[in-house]
Amino acid sequence: MRRPLLIALSAFLMSSSLHAAQVSVRGAEIVVDGKPFIPNGASGEARFSDLKALGATVVRTYGQEPGEILDAAQRAGLKVIVGFWLGHPRLGFDYANRTAVTQQLEDLRHMVERYRTHPALLMWGIGNEVEVDLSPEEAMAVWPAIEEAAKLAKTLDSQHPTMAAVAEVGQDKAALIMRHAPSIDVIGINGYGDGLLTSAKRARAQGWTGPVMLTEMGAQGHWDAPTAPWGAPLELTSSQKADRVRRYLLTAKQAGVGAMPFLWGQKQEVTPTWYSLLLPTGEWTETVEVMAAIWGGTPPGGANHAPRILALTFAGPSRFASDGDTHVRLAATDPDGDSLKVEWQVMAETTVRSVGGDPEPVPPSFPEGIHEPHPDGVRIAGLPRGRYRVFVTVRDGRGAAATGNLPFEVL
Repeated sequence: MRRPLLIALSAFLMSSSLHAAQVSVRGAEIVVDGKPFIPNGASGEARFSDLKALGATVVRTYGQEPGEILDAAQRAGLKVIVGFWLGHPRLGFDYANRTAVTQQLEDLRHMVERYRTHPALLMWGIGNEVEVDLSPEEAMAVWPAIEEAAKLAKTLDSQHPTMAAVAEVGQDKAALIMRHAPSIDVIGINGYGDGLLTSAKRARAQGWTGPVMLTEMGAQGHWDAPTAPWGAPLELTSSQKADRVRRYLLTAKQAGVGAMPFLWGQKQEVTPTWYSLLLPTGEWTETVEVMAAIWGGTPPGGANHAPRILALTFAGPSRFASDGDTHVRLAATDPDGDSLKVEWQVMAETTVRSVGGDPEPVPPSFPEGIHEPHPDGVRIAGLPRGRYRVFVTVRDGRGAAATGNLPFEVL
């Protein structure tokens, strides 16, 4: 006789625990079920339990079908900023084409209606860097389009705020959103480098009083990096990146601003390592350890620390003839005294310079260019004319790794 009662009670408890969160904006705060909520996390599609263990609270998407991500985030105890991709004028989307705009809004309608009651939903991300690579005059078509989409989302779902992510806040983007897109509740700032130290302050200086999030952040954008004489941007080692991101995350924490280092995963953009927090083989880099330390969590390796690259330099020329060679020197260490495995690789310099994170093909590898590899260095020779990079990956055998690379040219 008790079985139907237990089943009913179980169903009631399950439905109660899976209610859609009540999310609102209170001044500069995001509030979830009546409590202030700091959206720390990352963009990604996998390893959510590891992300949660770092102390993260959110994951961000950009416009893909979010159903499986919402479900996985719910299981991991994370909220989701569900992104809806607004077309970019730089890629040919025309906001004067009402048919295209109407279809885009219909797609947004379907997404909101389908997922507005999901318990993992935190807010709607209306577009990402829609204004990028446009002149101020060209961008004027973008802000009203963001408003139209945000207004529709709020009409369909009054329980979740709207957010717009911009490519750096500049000196006027927050003001432009306030003026032309008043249905946006939260401003997301994608920033890389020392501009992150003042992003929130600059948004406030423009009059923005609502919540601010650093929706993408990293040590340095490739567009701001110093370059080799032939134009190849110079990438920081994973250890140098971690040192910079530590400063940026501490500044965000002190300001009560949520932050999302980019990318919780791996991608090719300039190089396979420039923006990747994880390796394709699964290892995590030192920035992940920094995220855990500042957010009060635990990295995937527990108490294990990532290797550090102390120096990666040429002991020969960075430009040499096709019948010549050069040498690279590495100094690496492990805080735990772990035995390190060092792997060397030569890849072609990418010929694609994407904008705004557009997809890039992975350049080919040239294993024939590697000679006499050892933990302290490598000799590079036997390559045809062209532009290349030599990569090093330092693994501790316990799930962590360090990465670095140097560009070179064969004449």
